[in-house]
Amino acid sequence: MDQFDDELREIKREIVESRGLIIKTNNLTNALAADLKTISKRQLGFEKRAFWNSASANLLFVLVVIGVVKLAWDARIDSVQAETKQAKDKIGKLEADVKEMQRRADDRTRAESAAAAFYELVRAGRRQEIIDGFEALRKEPLSRAELAFFTDAVDTARAELGIKSYQLGLDHLRTGRWHEAAVAFEDAIRMKENAAHTPSARLNLARAYRKLNRQRDAIPMLMQLSEASPDKEITDDAMFLLCECLVDIQAWNDAKTTLRAFIRRFPDSPFLNDARMELADISLKH
Repeated sequence: MDQFDDELREIKREIVESRGLIIKTNNLTNALAADLKTISKRQLGFEKRAFWNSASANLLFVLVVIGVVKLAWDARIDSVQAETKQAKDKIGKLEADVKEMQRRADDRTRAESAAAAFYELVRAGRRQEIIDGFEALRKEPLSRAELAFFTDAVDTARAELGIKSYQLGLDHLRTGRWHEAAVAFEDAIRMKENAAHTPSARLNLARAYRKLNRQRDAIPMLMQLSEASPDKEITDDAMFLLCECLVDIQAWNDAKTTLRAFIRRFPDSPFLNDARMELADISLKH
């Protein structure tokens, strides 16, 4: 009986110990489950952070790649645009050069035609047409040799027409046709102002003006001829005619001064006695 009780107590003790083990096991299991749950949550959080970090890194990488590609693309576009602009500018310059060359060729062709037509006028001796056509011709792109040749031809035509007008003026002057003489002498001077006959033409024009009662037009020419005429042989004639014109317009003081200067400058002039008589008459009356 005592043995049975001992066994029973042993069994109870084992049962109690088993229950304690079971409780410990349950506690350990619960603790392990809680740890596993915590670890699982941490793992999920880590995985989420790792995912977002990876996503952010990938996004940043993609953005960087896109930025680099854009910069490279923009640089390439700028380079292509610059090359295109240079090519367009070069093409435009070449086109402008071609147009300019074509224009010059056309101008030269037109100039050659005009020069050929003008040369025919020179060969035909059509002096007035040579003079009238030269101003239009000189605007053409002539060579220097052509321009020099045609300039000489125009000068020759002017000189010849000037001589012709001068001779015509002398004929009118001899016959007393003062107006026609004045027109002819004006034409002679206009044709060539530095010709050898121009001083004589000016002197005779002044004579015609005096006959036409245009002394005030004659006086400036006569003053110039008497002071600085290239032809010394007509200087005394011009100065004496100036005196006569001054007397005609009753410029007595100027007339007396000019007569005194004439007598002093030209003591051998054939008009010397006339000048002295005129000066004496004016001095008595005025």
